[in-house]
Amino acid sequence: MSAPAPGGFVPPPYPFDRLDGLRALATAHDGGVVDLSVGTPCDSPPEAVMAALADPVAARGYPPSVGTPALRRAAAGWMARRFGVEVDERAVATCVGTKELVAGLPTWLRLRWPQRDVVLHPAVAYPSYAMGATLAGAQAVPVPARSDGTSDLAALPEELWARALVLWVNSPANPTGRLDDLDRVVAEARARGVLVASDECYAEFVWTGEPATALRDGTRGVLAVHSLSKRSNMAGLRAGFYAGDEDLVAYLSELRKHAGFMVPGPVQAAMVAALEDDAHVELQRARYLERLEFLVSLLASHGYRCSLPDGAFYVWATKDGERAARVTGWDLAEELARSAGILASPGELYEAAPGWVRLAAVQPMDRLRLAGERMDGERPARVPPVV
Repeated sequence: MSAPAPGGFVPPPYPFDRLDGLRALATAHDGGVVDLSVGTPCDSPPEAVMAALADPVAARGYPPSVGTPALRRAAAGWMARRFGVEVDERAVATCVGTKELVAGLPTWLRLRWPQRDVVLHPAVAYPSYAMGATLAGAQAVPVPARSDGTSDLAALPEELWARALVLWVNSPANPTGRLDDLDRVVAEARARGVLVASDECYAEFVWTGEPATALRDGTRGVLAVHSLSKRSNMAGLRAGFYAGDEDLVAYLSELRKHAGFMVPGPVQAAMVAALEDDAHVELQRARYLERLEFLVSLLASHGYRCSLPDGAFYVWATKDGERAARVTGWDLAEELARSAGILASPGELYEAAPGWVRLAAVQPMDRLRLAGERMDGERPARVPPVV
């Protein structure tokens, strides 16, 4: 019974598990690996979050799957402060980190709209959008970007729109840091009767312009998805929520209740503490901006083409000059592992981005400076050749 039936689904390798060989190469440096591969925060959550986690009352009983009233109010209040949008707390619900929602949403939407079988997602993107389509038995269709990084929705034929379950948009984008025109995306999708799911987990980290949400022109036909992993360094707590179209939030909340999706009670209490405090986010913004500026300067001085992103905390880089057309993202990641002990993510992990590499600014400055010293030759590498 262990072998799949002929034609049965076999999960592909998890993208970041493919970095094990590069990790070994980077770890061989004196001082070890400087891991910039995954957006895992290195900084501590706020003290109020840690105190809320210790509340025995929140741990005692089963938490509400949809979220406690206090949490839903806190999330609505945060959206009002940050984006200037009014969302009824009844149109807010929790999720166990946003990744499970991203991967599960197409399956739950197909139960509601079985005649639709297409998931639209950014062409250069976090791989879970496409995997969610695969798990739902749907077709993942990439939406190309225009030269300014915004979604080129006009490139999609109308027959795809007619089959679309959902249009994913991610702004600021992982991995590129680009900002999309959320108002235009919502308007075009609404005109065709297609749900917009807006992944806004980096919304606090915008370096050009102001934070934006797809809910600015109302909630009809829109879900905004938010995570506290990045904003409040709570990745290990799996703390997220979604908000928007009241009918759809109610549908998803009831479905998820039956399936047993519940954010633990202490985590919900911690989310309230985090969402009601903006001061720690400003501190985190300053940390990420300092790290990004350092990494961009370092890479540019060593022949990489990159710039400060519009948002998020990733540097999206390729080689400068003629060599850019001859290298893969895996080549660049190996070069960084060998020369600096940096573990970076090849662009090929992001659906359609050969020749690029992503570096997450998630290590403290002393570790980044160590990588810089290695690249500058101040700390000669003692790295064995790849056999």
